Amino acid sequence: MSKLAADPDVIRIGNCSGFYGDRLSAMREMLEGGQLDVLTGDYLAELTMLILGRDRMKDPSLGYAKTFVKQIEDCLGLALERNVQIVANAGGLNPAGLAEKLRKVAADLGLDAKVAHVEGDDLLSRASELGLGSPLTANAYLGAWGIVECLNSGADIVVTGRVTDASVIVGPAAAHFGWGRTDYDALAGAVVAGHVIECSTQATGGNYAFFTELADLGRPGFPIAEIRRDGSSVITKHEGTGGAVTVDTVEAQLMYEIQGARYAGPDVTTRLDSIRLSQEGRDRVLISGVTGEAPPPQLKVSLNTLGGFRNEMEFVLTGLDIPAKAELAQRQLESWLPVRPAELEWTLARLDRPDADTEEQASALLRCVVRDPDPNKVGRAFSNVAVELALASYPGCTFTTLPGNGSPYGVFTPAFVDATDVPHTAVLPDGTRIEVAASSETTALEGVPEPSLPEPLAANETRRAPLGAIALARSGDKGGDANIGVWVRTDEQWRWLVHTLTVDRMKELLPEAAALSVTRHVLPNLRAVNFIVSGLLGKGVAYQARFDPQAKGLGEWLRSRHLDIPVEFLS
Repeated sequence: MSKLAADPDVIRIGNCSGFYGDRLSAMREMLEGGQLDVLTGDYLAELTMLILGRDRMKDPSLGYAKTFVKQIEDCLGLALERNVQIVANAGGLNPAGLAEKLRKVAADLGLDAKVAHVEGDDLLSRASELGLGSPLTANAYLGAWGIVECLNSGADIVVTGRVTDASVIVGPAAAHFGWGRTDYDALAGAVVAGHVIECSTQATGGNYAFFTELADLGRPGFPIAEIRRDGSSVITKHEGTGGAVTVDTVEAQLMYEIQGARYAGPDVTTRLDSIRLSQEGRDRVLISGVTGEAPPPQLKVSLNTLGGFRNEMEFVLTGLDIPAKAELAQRQLESWLPVRPAELEWTLARLDRPDADTEEQASALLRCVVRDPDPNKVGRAFSNVAVELALASYPGCTFTTLPGNGSPYGVFTPAFVDATDVPHTAVLPDGTRIEVAASSETTALEGVPEPSLPEPLAANETRRAPLGAIALARSGDKGGDANIGVWVRTDEQWRWLVHTLTVDRMKELLPEAAALSVTRHVLPNLRAVNFIVSGLLGKGVAYQARFDPQAKGLGEWLRSRHLDIPVEFLS
């Protein structure tokens, strides 16, 4: 059991970061806002690992989230005074370096803080041996048991490298309750609680489809998970903070960046189709019924590679003859280029409208994106030529971008390695190193057959309306794939949605997905369907395959599309 177990049957875990760049004041807000046992933070994402990799190339002592150091400088004394342990994955590519930096911060502040860290996820030196190629970064997703060892040693702060996002929550819960490696249902419950709170204010109203229903979204509070001994939990927030915690705000985060009904992790495979949500009180949502299974034998590995160099120019096309103007600019630029880059893509965004009251409303945007391994081919050799069109092309030719050199871009690739090939080491505050064994019981990950569907709804009358009139959605990225989770609030609406929003219908509503592979997963307990659109995001967020490279707005686009909806739902 961790040293700060205030209540043997409940551990209260807060979150103060959902990404590298989240609200800097959140750590202090959470520590001052009310009682906590543990405060966690998620600082890593696929793009973040690329950013930290470039930091490490410039300075080998870096590679961790520098904002976390600032937060500790500000809040370490307060955390120690309030007996709140801090667990974060801010170590990135250099958890040992971050741990040493935090010890120096504590010493400079005159504080006695015990700092531990977890390492072993960085596989870069063994990438070739493991068949991972020659990436810039190669990090396996570790689980929670290294964190457990650190907490059980009495650490005040535990920093990790690449662990699963939920692990920083699962670790404190497992340490607190003394769970074993095969307590799968309890572990799965903690994974769900961790998944809900790890993206910070997305659980308290941020990015929420029905945001107009929330009375106070000016500055949402950060979420808290009150995890119980059986793995069930209540999601809440500090009293008096903005936003709201409702069944739908929690479900919105549950649907974020998931795939099928089995949610695989290094410690447990969580059955998302077992989750039940219920409103327990104001800003209190109960998560119960979660079941778990043995984890798969392999760990996911995040690979980031420098893919080449990228540049873009954006033309403004105003008024009449927009398609002809776009065709002229495209033909001229491509014929004037001294050397054609490896990739050259055009996108025309028809934002214009006829007889517009303002010039902006009369204008469309034509974007040209180029990529090439050679920076010279996408640098001034490209952008200067684009500018040369200014007085030689379509009437009203102008740009939103300035000519410049190309910038490097990254490519994200997922890979898998046997868990037994990945070291997992807890380095305790006194320097003792404890090797954490991989799970001895594993089960190969398999899909879940589609469950029995309810009887279709026989609607007497329908009306053309946007899907978002009754449905909520949340979308996000997983490498080059995008997910869109869609759900409704009532059983009758569910009978309509599950039979209406098929893969074919979704492709009709989102033509950009029509030529791609789309799979649908049904989650009846949540009255939800989740779509995976494979390849929509190209080679990952850093590749910037589309103007919304992380698919954040994809769900909102789907909600804005019109279809025939039963009138009884629209009243």
